[in-house]
Amino acid sequence: MSTSDTVNPAVRDLYVAHHGWLQGWLSKKLGSTFDAADLAHDTFLRVMVKRRTEVQQGFAVPRAYLTTIAQGLVVEHWRRRSLERAWLEQLALLPEPEVPSPEIQMMLLQALIRIDTLLGELKPPIRKAFLWARLDGLTCPQIAERLGVSLATAERYIAAALRQCYDQRFNG
Repeated sequence: MSTSDTVNPAVRDLYVAHHGWLQGWLSKKLGSTFDAADLAHDTFLRVMVKRRTEVQQGFAVPRAYLTTIAQGLVVEHWRRRSLERAWLEQLALLPEPEVPSPEIQMMLLQALIRIDTLLGELKPPIRKAFLWARLDGLTCPQIAERLGVSLATAERYIAAALRQCYDQRFNG
């Protein structure tokens, strides 16, 4: 059985009809035909893994549907680029003997991207509470006061963030 036999025919038709347009739209948005090709490909991969009913609903206005998916990928792309730039800037500040090997640098960058993705999935107050607790060493009462919530809510926020980290570690 060939790959084309396993692809939903509606998705295949969507690809044939709109791939060129989507890649052009992404190219203008990103200023790079290579990045546009990657994100267009990723957009259709996301379409392929969506539930059939969701995909069929998206076909009512296919370009809007594809644009919505692609826009999310563009945001992820720019976030990743920003994180990579910040990482390289920090590496440049290290004394030569302390600079990790290229392999370690890549592993650390991948870990930073995973952490950034995980934090980005948290609701803003949960993310703030978690970062304040972990980076600033604030206690739950201090976090509750800063967020203007009850102590129990602050504790739930920290627990939710820790649960997300745990789930990501063992399921991601």
